[in-house]
Amino acid sequence: MAVSSKRPEQVAWVSLVLSLIFFGIAFFLGRWSGFFAVFAVSWQLLAAALIWLVLAIQFHQRSLAEQEKLDMSQLAREKSSATIFQAKGEQATVFAAAQRRLAVLEKWFIPLFAGLIAAYEIGISIYLFRSIPAAEDAQTQQPLACTIIMTSMAFVSFLLSRYATGMSAESRWKPLRAGGSFLLAVALVSFVLAIALALVHFHIVSVLSVIDYVIPALLVVLGVETAFNLVFDVYRPRLKGQYSRSAFDSRLLGIINEPGGVFRSVAAAIDYQFGFQVSQTWFYKLLEQAIVPLILFSVLTLYLASCLVVVAPDEGAIVERFGSPLDRAGQVRLIGPGFHLKLPWPIDVAHVHPTERVMDLYIGYVPKTDPDTGEVIPEQSLLWGTTHYEQEHDLLVASEYTVGEAGEGLDARAVPVSLVKANIPVQYRIRDLYDYVYNHSDPGRLLESICYRELARFAASAQVEVDETKLRSGGRDESLLGAGRARAKEVLMERIQQAADEEGLGVEIAFVGLQGVHPPVEVVPDYQAVIGAVQQQQALVLQAEAELNQTLSKLVGSVGKAYKLAELAAEYQQAQAARRTEDAQRLGEQFDVAFREARGTIFQILSDAHSYAYRKEVLAKATGERFAGQLKAYRAAPEIYQREQRLAVLEEALKDIRKFVVAADPNDKEVVIVDVQEKLTPSLYDIGGLEESSGL
Repeated sequence: MAVSSKRPEQVAWVSLVLSLIFFGIAFFLGRWSGFFAVFAVSWQLLAAALIWLVLAIQFHQRSLAEQEKLDMSQLAREKSSATIFQAKGEQATVFAAAQRRLAVLEKWFIPLFAGLIAAYEIGISIYLFRSIPAAEDAQTQQPLACTIIMTSMAFVSFLLSRYATGMSAESRWKPLRAGGSFLLAVALVSFVLAIALALVHFHIVSVLSVIDYVIPALLVVLGVETAFNLVFDVYRPRLKGQYSRSAFDSRLLGIINEPGGVFRSVAAAIDYQFGFQVSQTWFYKLLEQAIVPLILFSVLTLYLASCLVVVAPDEGAIVERFGSPLDRAGQVRLIGPGFHLKLPWPIDVAHVHPTERVMDLYIGYVPKTDPDTGEVIPEQSLLWGTTHYEQEHDLLVASEYTVGEAGEGLDARAVPVSLVKANIPVQYRIRDLYDYVYNHSDPGRLLESICYRELARFAASAQVEVDETKLRSGGRDESLLGAGRARAKEVLMERIQQAADEEGLGVEIAFVGLQGVHPPVEVVPDYQAVIGAVQQQQALVLQAEAELNQTLSKLVGSVGKAYKLAELAAEYQQAQAARRTEDAQRLGEQFDVAFREARGTIFQILSDAHSYAYRKEVLAKATGERFAGQLKAYRAAPEIYQREQRLAVLEEALKDIRKFVVAADPNDKEVVIVDVQEKLTPSLYDIGGLEESSGL
C-alpha cells in the first residue's frame, strides 16, 4: 500500500496554525508583561511557522502529485478510452502537471524559501540583540502568569515535535523532521524560560538575563547554519530516488531531536575505519542501548552534586532558599568551613566568599603583574626619581605656602596646591558576610571608591610637607611627606572604616599603608630642592631653640623657671605702671623668692655679689678699727710711730732687694768700702776642688 502525504500535510497545517497562535500569544504577552525573553520567543515561533508553511505547501503538492499518479494509472488500465486523437505520450504530458510543479517546487522554491528563512533568522536576531533592554530600565509584571502560559506552550510544542519527529521515520515523510526539530527547540527554550520566570518571582533575575541573549544567539546560529547548508546543497551531488535534505532542516537541532542518528553516523564511521561491522558487536549494541540511561544517570549525578557545598578553611557561605538568605526565624543561613548538605539547585543556592582571607586594594596605582601567573610583582625600590608601578595616579594636595607668604618670588596667579603620586595599599577582610553580599551589588568596587574619596578629602586638607615649628605652634600635622605621615595613615584608616560602616559594607579595614608618596618624576629635582630648603629652615629653628634652652638653663637652672621669672617680672612692671602698690609688693616678694631659688649663672652671680659685699663690709670695718688703733699709737709716741711706719714702708718696698747694714759713728773718720758688684751666686771656678778633680 502506497504511503499517502495527507497525514503529514495535516500535521504541517495544524503545526502552522498553532505556531501562529503561539506567536501572537507570546508577542502580546511579552509586550504586556515587559519580559524581553517572552517577546523574543515570539519571533522564534514565527520562524517555526515559516518552516511549517513551506512543509505544508510541499506535502500539499506531494498529495496532488500522488493523486495525479493514481489517475494516470487508472487511465492506463482503461485502454478502451484511447482514441485516434489521443496517444499515451499525450496523456502523460497532460496528466503530469502536478509532478512537474512538485519537481520545480523541491528544486527551486524550497531552496529559495530556505534562503528567506535564513535571512529572517539572521535579521531578526540582529534586531533582538539591539532591542535587549538594560536591567535597570526593564519594567516587568506578573512573572507567574507568564510562567504558566510559557509552560503550556512548551508542553504543546513538545508533543507536536515528538509526533512530527516520529512520523519522519517514514522515508516519504522525512521533511517533517525539520519542523519537528525546530519546534523542539522552541519547546526547550519555552520550558527554560518558564523556569527563569518562576525564579524572577523569587527575585532571581540572572537566569532570565542570560536567556535574553540566548534566544537571539540561537536564531543567528540557526540562520548561519541554514545559509551554509544552502551553499553546500548547490555543490552536493543529487542521486535520483534519494532523499534530499532541505537547507532549513538543522543538523544541530537534529542532534537533540534524534540522538540515535548521531550514533548511527558514528557507527558508520567506525565501520569504515576498522573495515568490519563494529556496530554489530555486542559491546556496541549494549553501549547503544545503555547510552541514554548512562547520560541520564550522569546528569542526575551532576544535579545531585549541587546538594553538596564545600567551604574552604578561609571561606564562609550563605545559602539562599528560593532567593532568600533568611530562614523562618529571620536568621541568616550561614555555614562555615567544611562539607555541608543543602537542597538541590535551584531550590538552595550557596554563595561562597573568602571571609577570613585578607584582600588587597591598590589605591592610587596599578601594580605590575606577571603576564604568565597574574600575580603582583613587588616593587624593590621606591626612589622618587623612578616610576614604581604600571600606572600611578595624580593626587591633588594642599601646598605649604599661600600666595604672598613665601615672598615676592611667588606668582600671584599660583594656587596653593601641589601634585603628588600616592601609592596606598589597603587590606581588608569581610566582617559581616550578609551586609557584604546583600547591601550592595559590587562591594569591592564601592570600597575602592570610598578609599579614593577619603584619600582625596584628606589630601585636600593636608600638606605635602609640614614645618616642625608649625606643629609645635598648633599647625596642621596631616602631611603626606613630613612629620605627619604616621598620623596620616591612622587618620585615613579611621575615615575609610567609618565610611564603610556608614555604607553598611560589612568589611574591616586591616591595614592602610603610605608606602609610596612622592612628587611626579618630572619635578623631583625641584621638589627635592624645596624640601631641602624647608629642612634647612627647620634645622636652623631647632638650633636656635636649642641655644635658647641652653642659655636659659645655664642662666636660671631650667627653662620653666626662666619663663616663670620672666612672667613675674612682666607682671611686676605692669603693677608698678598701674600704681598697684599691694600687687607690686606681693609680686616683688614672689620675684625675690623665685630669684633666690634659681640656680645656674644667676645663682653664681648672686653668691659672688654677696661674698663681695661681705668682704667689703668686713674689710672696711677692719680698716676702721686698725686706723683707730694706729691713731692711739701715734698719740702715745708720735716719733716712734712715724719711724716704725717708715721702716715698715722700706721693708715692704725693699723686700726683694739685697740690703747692707753699716753701723758707724757719725764722728768716726773710718772709711767703709762696700763692693756692690759681689755676685750672689758663685761661678764654677770659685768652687774649691774643681781644679784637683780635673787634674790641672
